[in-house]
Order: sequence, then C-alpha cells, then structure tokens
Amino acid sequence: MTTKVLLVGESWVSSATHYKGFDQFGSVTFHLGAEPLVEALKGSEFDLTYMPAHEAVESFPFDMAGLEKWDVIILSDIGANSFLLPPAVWLRSETVPNRLRLMKDWVEGGGGLLMVGGYFSFQGIDGKARWRKTPVEDVLPVTCQAWDDRVEMPEGAVAEIVAPEHPVMGGLGGAWPVILGVNEVEPKVGAQVLARLPEDQGGHPLLVLGHAGKGRTAAWTSDIGPHWLSPAFCAWQGYGRLWKNVLGWLAERP
Repeated sequence: MTTKVLLVGESWVSSATHYKGFDQFGSVTFHLGAEPLVEALKGSEFDLTYMPAHEAVESFPFDMAGLEKWDVIILSDIGANSFLLPPAVWLRSETVPNRLRLMKDWVEGGGGLLMVGGYFSFQGIDGKARWRKTPVEDVLPVTCQAWDDRVEMPEGAVAEIVAPEHPVMGGLGGAWPVILGVNEVEPKVGAQVLARLPEDQGGHPLLVLGHAGKGRTAAWTSDIGPHWLSPAFCAWQGYGRLWKNVLGWLAERP
C-alpha cells in the first residue's frame, strides 16, 4: 500500500556579493536540503511530494480537505511564520484559516506529523522558528524552549539508542554515524524517547514518538541532511531504513 507523504520546507535562497578589486557583483543561489531523503525513498511504498519553503507560504493547504490527501506530513527547517503570514495576511490584511490549528485538528483526526530539526525547526536560531506555544506544539511529543535552542557539536556525537526493541529501531543495530547538532527540546509526559545524545553531551532527545487524539507524531531533533547530519550519516545504509521505519510508524492507524 502506498503512503502519501508531504515534505514541507528544507529549502532556502542565499545571496552573496563578490568583490574583485574595484568591482563587485551579486549572485543568488537556491538550495534544496532533503536530497538524501528523496533518494532514500525512491521506489519505496512512500510516495514523497517535496514542497519547498517558498511554495509552502501559499501552496500548503488552507482547509482540511487539502490536508486529508496526506498520510504523513514532515515539517523540516521551516518556521511558523511561513504558515501564519501568507500574502493575503501580510500584504492585504485579510483573514485566512489558521493552518497551525488545521494541522493540530488533522493530527488529532488521525494524521501523522513529523518535525525534523534545523535552524528553523522547533524554536530555532535566535528563537525565530517560533513553534513554541503553537497548536502544532500541542500535538508534538516534545515542547520547545523559549530561546535559541540549537546545540552545536562540532566534535560530533553518536546517538545512544534508548529503546532498541521498538519497531522503529528495526534493522538499525550497531553504532550510528556521527551527528553535529540538534535542537534542544523537552519530551512530554507519555512520549517515548527512542534515541538521545550521550549524557556527557547533554543527553538531549534525538528521536521521540507520541500520540495526539487518533494521530501519531514524532520529533527528530537533528537535520534531515547536512550540516547537522554528517556525510557518513547520509551515506549510512541505515539512513533509509530509519526514515522508512519512522514514516511507517506514523502512517499506522488504530
């Protein structure tokens, strides 16, 4: 059976100015950050649609019918403002449905939601992702901090598996490759932490599962690819297995 997955975010545009003596010129580059996941899911039962961050501002559904097309939604490195401030609101002061409330209702009705870490996930760099105290946080298995929540680990960290017997950990034996950072979060009561950082590097949760109404939610507090995931992690044979396991668990229905 095919599982319909919507990946939202994980793209950005960078602008640079190049100086060459007296002269200078500018350049703009568009980046996609989820290519490792796209490649890992090719030919699988998970039918992935990739909605870049700039498209999500207007293209992410404004009604429940639009959300119900999907079995699982992944929010990756995209802040709450991209859903709260579409052009109708930002430019024309019109009212529109609150898509964060819609996502909460969709999850509680049986949807599967995954938030993946990054500079604009959870609370994010300088606190600008702003998922704290939103309806989406209500259904996540973790709570966000009130500050810049990045935990940078240039020395690298190897995850500790807390619940190796859980189905999501199936086929993932042995040491995982290193990661270089996470978002700091707090697991909610009743949530299940499957993997975390070593105690001497903070013991921060890495993979947390939970339930909300009829739906399931998960938090992966590191990246979906570089820079927080090392090249070795993205090339690891367990990379695809991990995401297929997580998505499969999220798509299960009671």
